[in-house]
Amino acid sequence: MDAAAIGVLLLLCAYILHKVRNMHLLVHAMKDEAQRGHATFFRQLEALQGLYVSLGLQRALPLTRGWAASPDFLQELAAHALDERPRCVVECSSGTSTLVLARCMQINGAGKVYSLEHDPVYARRTRRQLELHGLAEWATIIDAPLLTQAFGSREQPWYDRSALAAISSIDMVVIDGPPQATSDAARYPAGPVLFPKLASGAAVFLDDSMRPGERTSLQRWAEEFPDMEILSLPCEKGAAVLRYRPVAAMRCATPAS
Repeated sequence: MDAAAIGVLLLLCAYILHKVRNMHLLVHAMKDEAQRGHATFFRQLEALQGLYVSLGLQRALPLTRGWAASPDFLQELAAHALDERPRCVVECSSGTSTLVLARCMQINGAGKVYSLEHDPVYARRTRRQLELHGLAEWATIIDAPLLTQAFGSREQPWYDRSALAAISSIDMVVIDGPPQATSDAARYPAGPVLFPKLASGAAVFLDDSMRPGERTSLQRWAEEFPDMEILSLPCEKGAAVLRYRPVAAMRCATPAS
């Protein structure tokens, strides 16, 4: 075999080895992804089962896949609501979370959920679910179309906030809307609209916090509201909780040295 043929054979062997290595890496990547998928699936099943036990639900919740809040996020909401017993809860977008929170209010024997919903179909669907679960008196679905509004130097769509004028003190906020397609940082306006109404110690839960728009919103909130403490939650779609702890109040509560 001449040198040219040997060279070609070596190149062919190198090419085959390269392809085999890539296939080997791909198989391992697929294996790791499958393991992560199984772990995530099991975590969601655990969270969903925990919800049914904690809330003592007699009817099935709506589906928690796709656009709906994941069971682990819903479990975080329920745990907070049952532990801290908020009197006034405001939601940005209605759905399964509305049912969960309304059930928490019912268990607590006090409190009310006010859910902003821009889509009339979803609003009717959530009202129907509240009725079926016997929770209609614990939650109000507010028809709030998306209106272009000014927030600082920017304009973007957000819920019609006129119905919130009568609400002056909020203990818990859940931000799962508007849809990200409506604008960049679609959920940012919840900050300037709702945060000034927060009671001391109030909690704000943000779903989908790994998405670029939500990360931008968190960054802007951190800059504009220094009294907000921001923590990440280990949820499937990414989540964050913000706690309102006024600096002035914290200083007043600190004993003098």
